[in-house]
Amino acid sequence: MEKTIFNFTDDVKVGKVISVDTTNLIVNVDNSAIMSKLSIGHIMAVKGNFEHELLICLIEKVTRSQLDMLVMDEDEAENEQDSTNDLIRATLIGTFKSVDGAKRNVFKRGVNIFPNIDSEGYLVNGENLQRFMNILDNGLSESKKLIVGNFANDTNSQAILDGDKLFQRHASVLGSTGSGKSWCVATILEKASELKYPNIIVFDMHGEYAPLTRGKNKIAEGFKIAGAGDFDSKNPNLIYLPFWMLNREEILSTILDRSDNNAPNQASRFTSHLKALKIASIESENDEDVKKSFTVDSPIPYSIKELIGLLKEDDIGMKPGANKPIKGDWNGKLTRFISRLETKVEDKRYAFLYNPIEESNDYSWLNTFISKLLSMNQDSNGIKIIDFSEVPTDILPVVTGTLARILYDVQFWMTPDKRTPFSLLCDEAHLYLPVKDDADAVQKQALYNFERIAKEGRKYGVSLFVVSQRPSDVSRTILSQCNNFIVLRLTNDRDQNVVKNLVPDSLKGVTDCLPILDVGEGIVLGDAILLPNRIKLNEPKCKPESNTMDFWRKWNEIEPEKAELIKAVRNMRAQTRIDL
Repeated sequence: MEKTIFNFTDDVKVGKVISVDTTNLIVNVDNSAIMSKLSIGHIMAVKGNFEHELLICLIEKVTRSQLDMLVMDEDEAENEQDSTNDLIRATLIGTFKSVDGAKRNVFKRGVNIFPNIDSEGYLVNGENLQRFMNILDNGLSESKKLIVGNFANDTNSQAILDGDKLFQRHASVLGSTGSGKSWCVATILEKASELKYPNIIVFDMHGEYAPLTRGKNKIAEGFKIAGAGDFDSKNPNLIYLPFWMLNREEILSTILDRSDNNAPNQASRFTSHLKALKIASIESENDEDVKKSFTVDSPIPYSIKELIGLLKEDDIGMKPGANKPIKGDWNGKLTRFISRLETKVEDKRYAFLYNPIEESNDYSWLNTFISKLLSMNQDSNGIKIIDFSEVPTDILPVVTGTLARILYDVQFWMTPDKRTPFSLLCDEAHLYLPVKDDADAVQKQALYNFERIAKEGRKYGVSLFVVSQRPSDVSRTILSQCNNFIVLRLTNDRDQNVVKNLVPDSLKGVTDCLPILDVGEGIVLGDAILLPNRIKLNEPKCKPESNTMDFWRKWNEIEPEKAELIKAVRNMRAQTRIDL
């Protein structure tokens, strides 16, 4: 037999309803002792029209005013001098039914039947709160529950999220610098690492999650996009993203100047040679099945040196004239395009892309690459953290977008009953997923890929977990597809308004406290939690390298070292961290 969720006693009775409208109700508090326990964001249950039904509300306002004494005589005034009028206003959120057909203890968002005047209300706290908020996780073992912290209004009650709903319908962690985003992410990754076969790929923009990949208690496997100084390294976890993995538009966005009068000619010849080189590569592998249906965007290896050679032949090409050879159709029209491409190839910062290790140009290399990121490796528990910190900012959107697209496309083309889900955790998303109106040609390529995942990924077992300190700078399309939000302190009005516009009108009052949240405190919104609530996040065991530096203390304790400054200058020149 199912346990009774609510067990109300007189000490949690609040009072009676005196006013109701379509979204709010007002309760007259006749239990003065409970006033000190009531606060904004607390949950209240109001008796419905049936014995098995309770209406669940969130407290929005608590008021106390002295009663008017002017109409009383002196004796009455003396007896009533401490008399007060205590009221609370609450937002109607949903309906709890202890019996709903064959089901027991069911909560549904929305209210069909409103409470009557004089209906009694009760504060939901303590064990009642814990049992109620755990309805989502009834039947799950402790190891499968996603425990992220405790409720701020009742620190003895654990905040448990539905892990399935959090990941399958996209989620976002938003908060200003220093609000605790990295700790929140690390806590969730720690809990995920306790599962048998988690599959989360973290796009780490600053290398701050590296501590999670080190030591005997590591919870993730660390990868890194190869930097300028990594090409002599034998580290198997360096990632190269060879140029042939980029589709036509992604490559052109990095090298084609669309303001150039010859841009259409340059794009045309590039496309023609690209297709010819890919056909030659397929033919050399005798892969007739792929040859029948491949496109110019298919990830087929080819030689970029051969591509440049063919473009140069066009650029200096001649054709027969009446009396003597004349300039060919493409003569002189590709010079700038070739120059930009050669500049990229020669720049060691882009070597991971345009001049990768030789084996990455093998036809079978993509199989190894995908298996490394999407399968369970021997020393990995399924969480992979990719360090993008040495990727030049001008191509960061293309690199992240291409990697996300390739992973998604593999999942898309996999046999449906063989798919295992994975999630892409996008740290510092505002750097490469900007608002579309503000995006340049490079950023639009990334946006297209990530927005496609946001719209369609759920069908194929691919989810996004977006992390940002500036939600106002993140694509509205992507944020609008997120069904769950963990919102930490936000002090900027624009950022606060973005969050408020993403939640229903009835819940906007819950977000009013965003500017005053403490570090590590957040509001959880969405269907991963039974009701929106303010929580205090657990501190992760393995902390990211994202602590805010103590300026005042360090100015008093640490003297700058000249040798370290010289070392940093050398690293800057080399575009890599050299061990001296």
